[in-house]
Amino acid sequence: MANELNGRRVAFLVANEGVEQVELTQPWQAVKDAGGAPELLAPEPGSVQAFNHLDKADTFAVDRAIGDADPATYDALVLPGGVANPDQLRTVPAAVEFVRSIFQAGKPAAVICHGPWTVVEADLVRGRTLTSWPSLKTDIRNAAGTWVDTEVQVCTSGPNVLVTSRKPDDLPAFCQRLVSEFQRQTQSA
Repeated sequence: MANELNGRRVAFLVANEGVEQVELTQPWQAVKDAGGAPELLAPEPGSVQAFNHLDKADTFAVDRAIGDADPATYDALVLPGGVANPDQLRTVPAAVEFVRSIFQAGKPAAVICHGPWTVVEADLVRGRTLTSWPSLKTDIRNAAGTWVDTEVQVCTSGPNVLVTSRKPDDLPAFCQRLVSEFQRQTQSA
């Protein structure tokens, strides 16, 4: 990877506490390595407390509070997982609206692990096929989506391209696919 994303702005949307660190840092690095410009968005300014499963890990500086971010200025979206992260994020109206705006604008999104909870909350899985951590299978089906158990799933049947994966073990395939889909989609925009 060198310059596939050529300065494209990619929003990484997380709660201020609870994001699974590796699901933030590996896609972030993949975007940077591909020449993209990742930006960390959270409900509150300051920092984000990441976790390694249930143990506190590193903190990361927030680039912009969600309420101060304009979805129109971003080319793509990444929603990392961790159980607490999307569970909190889906209760923040500005976060749900940000996700809805990105999808409705036809911009690509990549979502891993428990991250689809925010997409479910935004009513954006209806008629789509995605994967996630297995415990979200019923939530996705109840939201009129189709759940599959696969390393990486690319769905093009909605207003945007949606790349999903299940867990940290899927990160190599997830990162490769999100970069290629973000490149393809932002070039055609």
